[in-house]
Amino acid sequence: MSRRRAHDTEDDSYDHRRNKRRRVSENQEIEDRLESLILRVGERSTSSVESNLEGLVSVLEADLGTFRLKILRILSDCAVRMPEKCTVYTTLVGLLNAKNYKFGGEFVDHMVKTFKESLKLCRWDAARYSLRFLADLVNCHVISATSLLQLLDTMIDVSNEDTVPQVRRDWFVFAVLSTLPWVGRDLYEKKESALESLLLRIEVYLNKRSKKHHNALRVWSSDAPHPQEEYLDCLWAQIRKLRQDNWAEKHIPRPYLVFDSILCEALQHNLPQITPPPHHDAFEYPMPWVVYRMFDYTDCPDGPNLPGAHSIERFLIEEHLHHIIETHHHERKDCAAQLLNFPFKHKIPLEYCIVEVIFAELFHMPTPRYLDICYGSILIELCKLQPGTLPQVLAQATEILFMRIDSMNTSCFDRFVNWFSYHLSNFKFTWSWDEWDSCLLLDAEHPRPKFIQEVLQKCLRLSYHQRITEMMPTTYAKLIPVTPVPNYKYANEDAANLPGTAVAHQLVVAIRQKCTPEEVVNILKDIPSSGYSGEEMSDGSFNALKIDVFVQTLLNLGSKSFSHSFAAISKFHVVFRALAETEEAQIYILHNIYELWSSHQQMMVVLIDKLLKLQVVDCSAVATWIFSKEMTGEFTKMYLWEILHLTIKKMNKHVIKLNTELSDAKEKLSKADSSSSDTDEDTPHKRKKPITHADKPSEEVVERMEEKLEAANVNQKRLFLIVFQRFIMILSEHLLRSDTDGRDPDTDWYRWTIGRLQQVFLMHHEQVQKYSSTLETLLFTSDLDSHILEVFQQFVALRA
Repeated sequence: MSRRRAHDTEDDSYDHRRNKRRRVSENQEIEDRLESLILRVGERSTSSVESNLEGLVSVLEADLGTFRLKILRILSDCAVRMPEKCTVYTTLVGLLNAKNYKFGGEFVDHMVKTFKESLKLCRWDAARYSLRFLADLVNCHVISATSLLQLLDTMIDVSNEDTVPQVRRDWFVFAVLSTLPWVGRDLYEKKESALESLLLRIEVYLNKRSKKHHNALRVWSSDAPHPQEEYLDCLWAQIRKLRQDNWAEKHIPRPYLVFDSILCEALQHNLPQITPPPHHDAFEYPMPWVVYRMFDYTDCPDGPNLPGAHSIERFLIEEHLHHIIETHHHERKDCAAQLLNFPFKHKIPLEYCIVEVIFAELFHMPTPRYLDICYGSILIELCKLQPGTLPQVLAQATEILFMRIDSMNTSCFDRFVNWFSYHLSNFKFTWSWDEWDSCLLLDAEHPRPKFIQEVLQKCLRLSYHQRITEMMPTTYAKLIPVTPVPNYKYANEDAANLPGTAVAHQLVVAIRQKCTPEEVVNILKDIPSSGYSGEEMSDGSFNALKIDVFVQTLLNLGSKSFSHSFAAISKFHVVFRALAETEEAQIYILHNIYELWSSHQQMMVVLIDKLLKLQVVDCSAVATWIFSKEMTGEFTKMYLWEILHLTIKKMNKHVIKLNTELSDAKEKLSKADSSSSDTDEDTPHKRKKPITHADKPSEEVVERMEEKLEAANVNQKRLFLIVFQRFIMILSEHLLRSDTDGRDPDTDWYRWTIGRLQQVFLMHHEQVQKYSSTLETLLFTSDLDSHILEVFQQFVALRA
């Protein structure tokens, strides 16, 4: 019989659990310490990168037995997430491989798996960084050069695939080319003929690929003074220059060279056969782009030279700076500090490189990666951190942009306006305007005076009218915006002669006395439905005078601020809906808003946005109004296109929302069905928790959602058809009239309008792409003028 007391067993069990918890806690601490050591290796410290690596190898080697999987995962994550430290981590893996061949093989397998997974999931940057890491492992004697070349050849095989989009083939070629700076020298020394064969295959592909998309993505239409090169052409020129220099570059740190005697003794691994996943229609590949150039070495004062446009160093520096922005863009202060702490800042004119890269991001076509304000806020932080040099470089860049604005892409013109006005507002609106006064002699539609006019309109949104008037020289008087006040026609001198004035005054009194929407309807009921001159805009399907009186009076009473206007619209939303029954009535409401607020662009933008949100006006009505004869005088002003783009975005968001809701409902329905069938088959003790009736949408609900989505898609298609049809009509009319009169059609108006057409295609490319075949069949047919047709063909080529 055991002499142990009953509670002894409980105590043992408790001690066991406590010891287990302690072990788990200790293991977690060790894992966290290892992760911290690996993440920080190679960063600034009192000791060198080489001694850091040696110390870390000793620590990791001791822990490989217990924490092998954790170490593998951390290292492969670092390879993808910190590509700027690629050579530090490849050296670390090389040293570990030299000491533990088995671990080296496991890491290569893990990295190959990461690469294949990234390709499969369309994580293109992660795939490219994984490929670069595998390639750099050749330099560390971890992977054999022969097996890497086989992988690169397999990737170039994709360039010969038929019936796949060119963007797929482009990406695989770009991935290989962008990897060669790291491993080119080693391949040149060991496998020169195989490397040359690879380069020849790339050259053959580059010579035959289409570049129809090129002009749509340029920032400037002119190549003087800097050519606007297509990204693959530019990188190919840089690789050719690197080859001429025997693959010797001066930018990539290579810590493994110090350990060459250790690494060359290690056994190498062969990469397995890796086949890129076949193309699938759901795959989205990176779109092509044009390499942005603003400066060359003549723009930079005494100091380090700016690398040439076709030097590989320029590519490596720019890629590194772009990655810093991508990593830190959420925190502008961190981002600015990281950019200024660039590792090789003493070898290059850093401020010029940073400014050029930020403007390259801002002007990236078809759309920048982040909001305009993101780049503006980073530039402001840079000016604060480096007040001695950066503001001057930025002023020089602004001057270059303004001098070249004649040939600037319309979308980039808008972004330049938005950035410059925001920047001025953060620096007390101080600028040397006198240096630009030569633009006052130019036509009002010329891009230079137009730029200043639009900047002042945007500054007005960020300040107030008197401040804008005071900051500008008197010579600029004609470009200064008029005072933004409402033009309420029922209070003008000739108001007594206008039909509806008496009702308007009655309405003012009623609204001020906080009347109800029903009382407003009763007041408007007395207005006759005919005999009013405003009826010429009507086809008789609505009462124009009612809309005149109600819209002008209500919005004039709410003119004190945006909030007052919003409150008025919300309170009398029912009246708006009653008056806006037809599209013609909605267009007439927009006409009244313009008539009242023609001097206040921002007010028009926010009011129309509000009416769209409340579904008082439809997107198609806004588009038709923008292209109406009434708006001809406003056609080249930025705010009008701001309204169009927010209208299209509103429609796009609505379609995306319905699509997401339908997908979720279908998923819930299928899960519920499979769950109920599983429950039937399961034994009682394994039965799953049943999905409740509330969670499961009925098939009728799903059908109704499908119908709503279908209707939304029809409306979206109709909206794009209206927009593109109107563009075609006005541009064709201009080209025909110019031809008949024997005039040059290439006027400022024409360039603005064709630019706006291109902007609609590019800003909304994901949505427009769905309807490209419909557009080609109905609107952009072969008999259309080649100037207009070319814009459509360039757009289609982006994803061809």
